[in-house]
Amino acid sequence: MVRIYTLANQKGGVGKTTTAINLGAYLAYYGQKVLLVDLDPQANATSCLKIDKQTVKGGTYEALINPAAAGGYILHNPRLRLSLLPASPALAGAEVELVTELARESRLKRALEPIAERYDYILIDCPPSLGLLTLNGLVAGRSGVIIPVQCEYLSLEGLGQLTYTIDRVRQALFSELTLRGVVLTMYDGRTNLSNDVVKEVRRYFGDKVFKSLVPRSVRLAEAPSYGQPISVYAPSSSAAHAYAALAQEILAGDGLPIPALDAQA
Repeated sequence: MVRIYTLANQKGGVGKTTTAINLGAYLAYYGQKVLLVDLDPQANATSCLKIDKQTVKGGTYEALINPAAAGGYILHNPRLRLSLLPASPALAGAEVELVTELARESRLKRALEPIAERYDYILIDCPPSLGLLTLNGLVAGRSGVIIPVQCEYLSLEGLGQLTYTIDRVRQALFSELTLRGVVLTMYDGRTNLSNDVVKEVRRYFGDKVFKSLVPRSVRLAEAPSYGQPISVYAPSSSAAHAYAALAQEILAGDGLPIPALDAQA
């Protein structure tokens, strides 16, 4: 059974795309068939996997406009065992073009339905906004929402708005929508601020906060420029260990076995 998770946070710079890529890479590393859906007009997930967004001939924009065609635009990286539905600058116009369409909030859900069972996991990387594209991502995320939160004070301020939006989507469009968990990113255990944010988020969300803390990491920041996830670029780094642990938490929570890392090497 495919699990479809949406990664969302209307605040930019919280590690959302980084989490989508590296969580996807480690789930694939653990033997899962993974599709990453780049739903952000900035196409950062696409670029971070070394695909020139200017040369993308079809992707999420075309899938939203013509949901039946989504399968024809999927790219596969055999080395990473990771598939991608890429984004291009054309996606920026999708919100305007879809505004008059019926069931415009469900276009991505419709696009993924014919191809979903090819995969074990589909991760949807939403833009840093609460517009129609993110709404499509939330409606399509039938297994839940994963919220990356940067360990800084300002990141806490937007959480209330995001949880309010999730509640509205649940009430009006998709009653089964759930919060799968909160991922704390850019953690620096040397600072009181990071530790205070961790305590506050755990106080508010309880056991919905993943135990894995993603640290601040130069290696993690460098990896996209090489078109590689951290599992390839710096597999022994603290950030790699954190995302490996996060993938294990996801698998365990979904009732799936966790093979040893060296068994997949």
